[in-house]
Order: sequence, then C-alpha cells, then structure tokens
Amino acid sequence: MLRQLLYFFLAIFCFNACSFSFLAYENDGTEVYFKETNKPFYHGVASGDPLKDRVIIWTRVTPNLQKAVEVKWSISEQSNMSVPIKTGVLQTDSTKDYTVKIDVTGLSPNTKYYYQFEALKGKSAIGRTKTTPANQTNGVQLAIVSCSNYEAGYYNAFARIAEREDLDAVVHLGDYIYEYGPGTYGDKSLGTARQHLPRKEILTLADYRTRYAQYRLDADFQKVHQMHPFINIWDDHEFMNNVYKAGAENHQAEEGSFDIRKNFAQQVYFEWLPVRESSNPSIYRTISFGGMVDLILLDERIIGRTMPVDSAQHTDLQAANRTMLGAQQLAWFKEQLTASKATWKIIGNQVIFSPLDVSWRNPKSPYNLDAWDGYPYEQNQIRQFLANNDIGNVLFTTGDTHCSWAFEVPLDLAEYKETASSTVAIEFGTPSITSSNFNDGDTSDEEVMQAEAIFKQNQFNPHLKYVNLRDHGYLLLTMNMREVIAEWYYVDKINAPSSTEKLGARYVVKGGSHQLVKN
Repeated sequence: MLRQLLYFFLAIFCFNACSFSFLAYENDGTEVYFKETNKPFYHGVASGDPLKDRVIIWTRVTPNLQKAVEVKWSISEQSNMSVPIKTGVLQTDSTKDYTVKIDVTGLSPNTKYYYQFEALKGKSAIGRTKTTPANQTNGVQLAIVSCSNYEAGYYNAFARIAEREDLDAVVHLGDYIYEYGPGTYGDKSLGTARQHLPRKEILTLADYRTRYAQYRLDADFQKVHQMHPFINIWDDHEFMNNVYKAGAENHQAEEGSFDIRKNFAQQVYFEWLPVRESSNPSIYRTISFGGMVDLILLDERIIGRTMPVDSAQHTDLQAANRTMLGAQQLAWFKEQLTASKATWKIIGNQVIFSPLDVSWRNPKSPYNLDAWDGYPYEQNQIRQFLANNDIGNVLFTTGDTHCSWAFEVPLDLAEYKETASSTVAIEFGTPSITSSNFNDGDTSDEEVMQAEAIFKQNQFNPHLKYVNLRDHGYLLLTMNMREVIAEWYYVDKINAPSSTEKLGARYVVKGGSHQLVKN
C-alpha cells in the first residue's frame, strides 16, 4: 500500500511538473490566439531574401515541453507538394525561440516554389515563394510597405497584398513591430481586440519574442507571408523609438542597458524574420532582379547614425561628422550605385531623403530632424555623388512617415526647376499599413487635405508632386525597360476587417529622366 501511495504521489508530481513546464513556456498570453488546426505551427510560414538560386524559408514550431524539436522541411514546384525537389531535417530549441530558418540553395531562377514543414505529428501550411531572375526580364513588380502597428488597426492592406498573383516580392521598410506597451500608441477604441502583449513596453529578450509572436499570430500577417517572399529592413520601432547607434528617445536609464536591449531586439529580429544572416550583423545588402532592378537596402538606424540634434538652429547640424549611414556603409552604398548595371536602382530607405520644408506648421522647427534633413552634410554628399557620377534611374522608396509622397529629388532645392538637369533621383513614400497618420485623431479629412495643398506650395516644396496624409495601404512599383509605374493602393478602413481597396494615384517615371508624370 505504501508503495502504491508513493507511485501515486510521484505520478501527481510528474503531471504537475510537466504541466508547469508547458505553462511556463506558453503562458505569455499569445496562446489565446492559437488555432488548433495549425498545431504545432501556430505562427505560420514565411520566406524571404530571394536570390536567383536560393531563398530563405521560415517557420516556428510550438512544442508542449521545452525540449529540442526535429523539424522536416521540403520544397517543390507543385502547389500540392506532390514531388519535393529538396528536403531536409534540422533541430530547433528554446535558444532560437523554436524558430526554423533554412537557406534553400540550388534553385532555378525566376521560378515559383512551394514549401512545407513537418514536426510533432503535424504539418504546416504550404507557403509560396519565388526566386529572382538571372538575366533581363520583362518586368519586376514589388509591393512596398511599412509601419504595421498592431494596436493601430487591422491588417487589411496585408490581406489585399496576399491576394495578388503578380508580385515578385514584398519589401517591408521597417516598423514591422512597435515596442510600446498597451494603450500607449494606437487606436484605443479597439480595446482589447488589438492590445499589445506583453502588457508593457518590451525590454527583455522574452518581451521582444512575445511581441513578434503576437504580431505573427494575426491571420492577415500570416497570409501575406505565406503567399509572397519578404525583403525586410528595420527602422526604429523594431528597437525603440528614434533609435540611433548609441541611444534612443524611447530608452531611459532606469530601463537598463541600452546596448543589451538593442542586442535583444536585433537577435529576435533575425530569429523571427526570413532575413539572410551573415558575418555583418546589420541588414544593408543588395538583392538583384536580373538586369532590371538592383534593390539596394540601407540601415539608417544602428550601424552609423550619430545622435540627432534637438533643433534646426543647433550649431552642429551641418557638421561633417554627423552621419546617417556611417563611413563604411556610405562607401559601400556609393560602390553599389556605381557598380550597378541594372536598368533601375531602387533604394530601400527608412526615412525621407528629399528635403522637406515643414516650416508652415512650426517656423521654429522647419525640418524633420529624424529624417535625412537632420543629417544635411551626408544628404548633400549623396546628392552630389549621384550628379557627379551621372548615375541615372535612381528611386528612393521610403517608409516611416505613415503617409504617401512623390518627390523629384533636387540637386539643390534653391535652384530646383521642373527639368531633368536639376534633379538626381525620384523618391516614393509608402503609406502605413496601420500606423496613425494625420486624420486618425480629431482632425477632419478636409483639414488634412488643406495641409496637403500647403505642403505642395512652391514656396515650401516645389519638388513635391504628390502627397496623401490620410490613407493607409501600400505602394506598388512596376518596373520595365522603359519606365517605372508607381501606384498607391488604399484600404477603406483599418478599425475593422474589410476587403475593399482602391487605386489612389498613379505616377510614371520614364527611363533616363528623374521627372514624375501623373498618369
């Protein structure tokens, strides 16, 4: 009898210990979003950083217990995975937050592939991806997105992008997540339906992992990752607001070491996103689409950005040692521009590069000092480099502002005229997926449209040809040998799920000309 009681208590202890292990691992709040049919791949699948012969595929497996998990992967040219052309097995564990990332090599150029994972007696959803072309191609089409704040609304724009069959890739220009605690920065009217987890500002390794896990449990976010390869760069909110190399506006001394927090954020970024890792811990790189497009991606936050000044009147504003990119990245950027043989050079850029006069709003603050206007020495150096080396067909694509823009980038704004000789590039700004813009508060559409008109007045910004401060959505770029077509697509709302989108504007850039034509 004593032995039976001992076995009974041991069994109870073992059950409770196992249960505790499960709860300790999963009880971060995200489990309320789990769909049993997706088990154990609750966070979906993703692919990214496509090249002509390879692509990253990604998933995350959720075990019941904290132990190493063996995951099988396969890739096929058939949508039903009937004939895998490559397979493999690897292990993941808690040191990687149970994420899985494989750089699948030996693929054919300009080809659609399908991929799937298996683990713990379950299968993931089937993902779709595509390699880049090796040679000249008829055209390249990219969806450009940024600023996907979970608390600000529903990812209706991601759902519309997921439905498209004509994309080569989705380029996310940063602010993939937001670091704020619940109710701090978003649409408070949505209540708990879109409230951040963990329920505080994220500081620790576990915090950043939980935040990514929550974002990637959103069905529309999962779907767009499942259907298209992503090409990602970070902006500030993947770390903390207005971050630079040595600090951030949204990091205070009582929150601990800035460097430790920054390293946590960077580690989790690479765990949770299908970004190719290298010995360079940053994300600046070039991805080529045959001879049509070189997509040159920059890191304007943590590699070289020096501390911003706090005023346009600051004596150091024009200083040569104040830099956005840093010397090493700037030299690399110039090399990429001069070496590129592609028809179009598309720059993946976090913050507005073009000069932008906002003095009509506040004469004491005529520039956005967090953008390139806050680093005028390096900004002018790049514009002069483009002009001196006669580098044509350059387009900056920009996120960060939550608004839509189309600029003819002037060599010198004071001498700008609507001629090709006075411009060195084009810049397109993509709206936010959800993050707040000018009319998300108490400001009416009519007031915002008045502001749009003022922005474009010649005494302020004669080089600004299109601006929309009101709508959420994405930018679609279609590039061929002759021209680039830029189209802004807007969803009708973000405070509830919706299946409606509209074409808001279309502009064309002809090859050999840095001028915008409304179409």
